[in-house]
Amino acid sequence: MQNLHKLLTIENSELAKILRFNLYGLAATLTKANQEYPFDAGCQVCEELLQELHQLLEPSSSDPRLIKEVGDLKQPELTNKLKLLKLKEIFNNNSELNSYLGNSHIQGQTDTEIWNEIHRKLLRVPEDVATSWRHKALELAQEVGAVVDNINLNELPFVRDEIIYPGLSGTVQAKGLCLSQTALINSEISQTHLSENLYLIAGFLLLYIKFIEIDPDLHHALKSVFSFDVVSLSAKLEQRYQYIDALSDRFHRIQRIDENTDTVLNLCAWIDIDEAIHSLVFIPPAERYSWWGKLQKESRHLLKKAADKAIKAGNEVRLKQLSGLYADVCEFSKDDLQLDCGGNPGEVLTCLRVYAKINQQQYPGRVIFRTLR
Repeated sequence: MQNLHKLLTIENSELAKILRFNLYGLAATLTKANQEYPFDAGCQVCEELLQELHQLLEPSSSDPRLIKEVGDLKQPELTNKLKLLKLKEIFNNNSELNSYLGNSHIQGQTDTEIWNEIHRKLLRVPEDVATSWRHKALELAQEVGAVVDNINLNELPFVRDEIIYPGLSGTVQAKGLCLSQTALINSEISQTHLSENLYLIAGFLLLYIKFIEIDPDLHHALKSVFSFDVVSLSAKLEQRYQYIDALSDRFHRIQRIDENTDTVLNLCAWIDIDEAIHSLVFIPPAERYSWWGKLQKESRHLLKKAADKAIKAGNEVRLKQLSGLYADVCEFSKDDLQLDCGGNPGEVLTCLRVYAKINQQQYPGRVIFRTLR
C-alpha cells in the first residue's frame, strides 16, 4: 500500500489519476460482491481490504479536482456496460409480474445484482409463471455469452438440498442460491438432539435469518413485535432483530414442551411458531403456489400433526386457515392488516395465524387482506 499511496499523492500525474479511478472501481466491485456473497469465506478479509482502500482513496485537500473528477463518472456510462440490462427492462415492464410484485422493480446496478434480484422475486410468483421467466432469463443471459452454473452457489441451511436458482459463468459471473442440509447439520443449533418436526423448525429459523440478510424486500407482520403494520426488515433494523428474537423464542418454547403430555398446550405452542413463520412476508405477500408459499406451507403440515395428536388425546379441535373473501372470514380473525396492492380487492392475501377452536375455547386468527379501494 505504501507505493500506491506515494503514486496517488503525486500532483498533476496522469498515472496517479488512472490509478485512483481504477481503485475506486475495485472498491465498488468489492463492495457489491461483499453484499452479494455474504457467506463467502473471504468476507471478513474483504471488509478489512475495503477499509484500507477507503483510507487510501481519501481525496487530498491539495488536489480538490479529484473530487470533481470522480463525480464525473456518470451512471449511464456504467449502465451501458450491463449485459443483463435488456432482461432488467423486460422484467420491470411486464404487467403480469407487476400484478404479483406490485411496485417492487429490479434495482440492481450490476449484472450479478440483476440476476439474483430477478430470481429472488420469482420465488414469490406462481410456479408456472416463475418457470417460464427462469427460462426466458437464461435465454437472454445466454445471448450475451453467459453460461448456466449449478456449482457456484450460495448455501442456505435447511433440512434438504435444493437448487433454488442457478448461477452464471462466462461473460456474466453471478452466484446462484441453494438450500443445503450440510449447512444446517454444521450449525450450532442442530448439535442438540431434535425430533423430526423440531428439526424442520430449526431449519426455518436458520433459513429465515440468512434470507433476511440477502433479501431487502422482506417484511414482518408478527403481532407480538409490532401489531399496527407490515414492517420492512431492511429499513427497520430494530424490528429485524426483534422479529428474529421472537421467532427464536417460540422455537425454544416449543422445544421445551414438545414432549409435554398436555397436548393442548403443545398445540397452542405450534400455532404460535406457525404464526411467526408465516409472518415473514413481502409486499404484496407471496402467492400461495409460489416457492415461498409452498415453503411456508410445510409449517402448516406440522401444525396439523399437532392438532391430530390433541384430537387423539380426546380434545375437540378445529383449525381453519383463513382465505377467500375477507368479509366471509373476518368473524374468525382479529387485529388484521390491510394492503392496497396484490390479489383482488376484498380478498385475503395471506393467513398469518390460523383460527382455532379447542374444547369450546376460541382463538382468533389473523390475516392480511386487500382493501376494497
